[in-house]
Amino acid sequence: MSQQLALLPEYLTAHLQLTLLALLCSAAVSLPLGVAITRVRWLEQPALGMAGIIQTVPSLALLAVMVPLLAALGLQSIGFLPAFIGLTLYGVLPILRNTVTGIAGVDPALKEAAQAVGMTPWQQLRRVELPLAMPVIVAGVRTATVWTVGIATLSTPVGATSLGNYIFSGLQTRNYTAVLVGCVAAAALAQLLDGLVHALEVGVRTRRRRRVGGVVTAMAALYVYTGFTLATALLPGGDRPVTIGAKGFTEQYVLAHLLGQWVERETGRLTTQMQSLGSMVAFDALASGDIDVSIDYSGTLWANVMGRTTVEMDRADVLAEVGPYLADTHGIQVAATLGFENAYAVAARAQDAEAMRLTRISDLTRLAPTLSMGGDFEFFSRPEWIAIRDTYGLAFEEQRTMDAALMYRAVSEGAVDLISAYTTDGRITAYDLRILEDDRAAIPPYDALILVSARLARQWPDVLAALTRLEGTIDVNAMRRMNLEVDERGADPSTVAAEFIRTLGDQFR
Repeated sequence: MSQQLALLPEYLTAHLQLTLLALLCSAAVSLPLGVAITRVRWLEQPALGMAGIIQTVPSLALLAVMVPLLAALGLQSIGFLPAFIGLTLYGVLPILRNTVTGIAGVDPALKEAAQAVGMTPWQQLRRVELPLAMPVIVAGVRTATVWTVGIATLSTPVGATSLGNYIFSGLQTRNYTAVLVGCVAAAALAQLLDGLVHALEVGVRTRRRRRVGGVVTAMAALYVYTGFTLATALLPGGDRPVTIGAKGFTEQYVLAHLLGQWVERETGRLTTQMQSLGSMVAFDALASGDIDVSIDYSGTLWANVMGRTTVEMDRADVLAEVGPYLADTHGIQVAATLGFENAYAVAARAQDAEAMRLTRISDLTRLAPTLSMGGDFEFFSRPEWIAIRDTYGLAFEEQRTMDAALMYRAVSEGAVDLISAYTTDGRITAYDLRILEDDRAAIPPYDALILVSARLARQWPDVLAALTRLEGTIDVNAMRRMNLEVDERGADPSTVAAEFIRTLGDQFR
């Protein structure tokens, strides 16, 4: 618990930055537009329609789509900016709709009375319509506030630090203390901000100046703190740290910590991490220079980036082609091949495999219509699955997409018959699973590669040299042991990485 609480100031501050600034911009767009709609009625359908369309887009998808859009515009494609824009758009609809509804719901007789006493349109809006519509408008702001706090936890996969870092990493490493801290902190923040907005509305409506002054002071303090901390983070100061990107599963967390600790030890440079990134988000960020280092796999690059067939590929041939392709098309350099493969595999419980006489994937062809298979969030849309499906002619009764951390428990408890396992995952042994032989070579090789951006290779040759020395230093058994320490024994990824670094240091002496 102490380790998780130590991270709370950083994560909570980042969450506040995203939430408060997004809410401010949502209100700045929605309130004037809502007033304009009540004066120019033809604006209502297109404005509310567009806001409604944005609202129907799944929140994680909206955040993720910001990444390629910003990259195409030459802007920072991961981190604070895409999350901020996505959250701002999500906050528009409740405030806009309630502003229009509140003003339109003012009694026409009161409007006529205001005109009769000679009020100008501006005076009528300020003294009659807005005060009467205030409870409805504030209800929209409160809804937007709670939504924004919740959706901000989904900013982690696009590289923005938030309380979601607790939740994503905690779920993947089965650290439920981290998940609990993240959920409780997000809920408490939502309640605090919602209470402040409500208190402000009550104070204004009942004309309690002291109450209004206290709430305004509290909110101003939060915005000053948010602005100051964000400016401090964005303004240049000292050497920029080496940014290491990690995808959203245990092995990537361990390796990101390992690379960071190794670079700091060998070069003395500071490092930072962006964790739980989507697969292509991490690659695009590396290509654009938003992150400096990441671990990727030759088969993933071969199939998803290069668009090549995944059937019957030789391991050496894939490695020989991936490096030059990345350098020529994206400016990315392969610093080292770590020495192990983490391939996709089809796995079943050993007792089920024994009962059904399963040893090879081709044995599934006759049984597939009666079986269910679980895969991670990406698996069933990846070229590797298409190659497996088409090569073996598989048509399962059910395909279930789930969090990678839950797949192994799902198959061990019989919720699914098969899963898309990872060959370096220690839970294969812990849950007594059997890997089925890929007898028709549909799955490509997956050598773990250290990739560095063009900027790192140009600016920090010492970091590149340090990473190059990791060539061939991690075999599959070592990686499996490290994964098992985190997944089954509850060890912290940074602690596991530090222990390996100590043993690695002895080899270089």
